[in-house]
Amino acid sequence: MTQPLTILTGASRGMGFAMAQQLLAAGHQLLCISRKSNEALACEQWQQDLARPETAAARLETWLASRDATSIASVTLINNAGMLPRITPLGEIPASDASESLRVDLEAPLLLTGAFLRATASWQVPRRILNISSGLGRRAMASQAVYCAAKAGMDHFSRCVALEEAGKPNGARICSLAPGVIDTDMQARLRSADPASFPDIGNFIGLKDKNALSSPDEAAARVLAWLERPDFGANPVADVRD
Repeated sequence: MTQPLTILTGASRGMGFAMAQQLLAAGHQLLCISRKSNEALACEQWQQDLARPETAAARLETWLASRDATSIASVTLINNAGMLPRITPLGEIPASDASESLRVDLEAPLLLTGAFLRATASWQVPRRILNISSGLGRRAMASQAVYCAAKAGMDHFSRCVALEEAGKPNGARICSLAPGVIDTDMQARLRSADPASFPDIGNFIGLKDKNALSSPDEAAARVLAWLERPDFGANPVADVRD
């Protein structure tokens, strides 16, 4: 029997944890890569600091190369892990903080994608890459320069990979997907920011007050449903609300 194989980053909490639970319930073989493991997940888990993305990418490439592709029905990489840097103007963020955030939010998904593509290039099964992006990759916001830049970069490298893979016999399909606004720790941090440094704080407080935030479970279900669409990857940059 064959089984779908999924690699998921940032699975220890929030929407990542919800996606992991739903993928396991659907019968996927699952590898989770996070800074911390979660005992509630009955799957292989790597405790990996994605601020050192070259290490994670090399480990993933070696691990995938050792798999028996004939036992796998499909293979999917979900780059979900993200890091919100200090909520303040760029000139007030230490260089080390900005660099760490860019490694987690942009360099890690890019390097993991490259490792995934190399290791599975000869596999004769459907190959998919789902990058969890954000509306902030498509909309400028004060005090969010690093995060906005990382997500915009994720969107654009997804477009590039889509062009590269389109001409291959079994090219991978890729989509950088904005998942909507979700009631997570990241949203809580945005609502509790210093109003003097974050002029958009009122918008985030308003979303919470109006019950306009999706739960992690709801968001995970929508994202995974998008992944299963027959036209997945037709648009390499998308929004789950489209």
